[in-house]
Amino acid sequence: MIVVDNASTDRSREIITSFQDRLPLTYLSEEKLGKNVALNAALAHVEGDLVVLSDDDAIPVPDWLVSMRSAADAQPTYAIFGGVVLPHWEITPPEWVVKWVPPGPAFALTPPSLREGPLEHHFVFGPSMAVRTEVFDEGFRFDPTIGPQGTSYAMGSETEFVRRLARHGYAAWHVHNAQVEHFIRDFQMTRSWILRRAIRMGRGLYRMGRMDRRADVPTWRGIPRHLFREILVQTARVLKGLLTFRRETVFRARWELNVLRGQIIEASRSRVEPPGSA
Repeated sequence: MIVVDNASTDRSREIITSFQDRLPLTYLSEEKLGKNVALNAALAHVEGDLVVLSDDDAIPVPDWLVSMRSAADAQPTYAIFGGVVLPHWEITPPEWVVKWVPPGPAFALTPPSLREGPLEHHFVFGPSMAVRTEVFDEGFRFDPTIGPQGTSYAMGSETEFVRRLARHGYAAWHVHNAQVEHFIRDFQMTRSWILRRAIRMGRGLYRMGRMDRRADVPTWRGIPRHLFREILVQTARVLKGLLTFRRETVFRARWELNVLRGQIIEASRSRVEPPGSA
């Protein structure tokens, strides 16, 4: 077990090392902030043929590792394995959170409709995933310019990684018994937090799509012009929802507006980034 302490300021080191007499535990400290920086630091210490990944706010079921190992043994032609991510609510979620908020982008929860079998790569989420070590032996690493790093960042750490692997022919498998619960704090169920999440999602979508975007897309000051048209559409939806007292319509349109805002923010930042930073 490799645990990376990414510039924490609490008792993380003391708590983690207290388990070293009971677990085969490697404690690492990575002072440069960024989830993908921390993941890459851990890869230098990997042993074995399967790297299983999770987060500090994920609670695995007792046989989570067993299920990942069994799937990897049973599906030798697959290199990526995505498990189930269920919610662990700190408080009872408001009804609007359950009904209106997209659970994948907002809380990294997998759709309940997924079944054991081949998996679309965008359903592989960080709290419950595994990758064969041979992938990293080939030189693949996580992109340090995307994913959590402080409070302002482009979202999509694992999504960018598995999409990149997909382009190189690596297939993904859904492991239905490899379940974790993702701890969702009370403040993460507020409109302000969720709508900020939409901005981070938009930034990630733009960054991940840069290599696929056609060079002839019409732009204004470096920003794809279609984004402005879509903002007008979603603004009209907000106004219509306000006039008709449809709170769900207003919230969903505000979510889409913030996703678009995030794309515009990232497009603006991309204009001034040095070559090779994306």
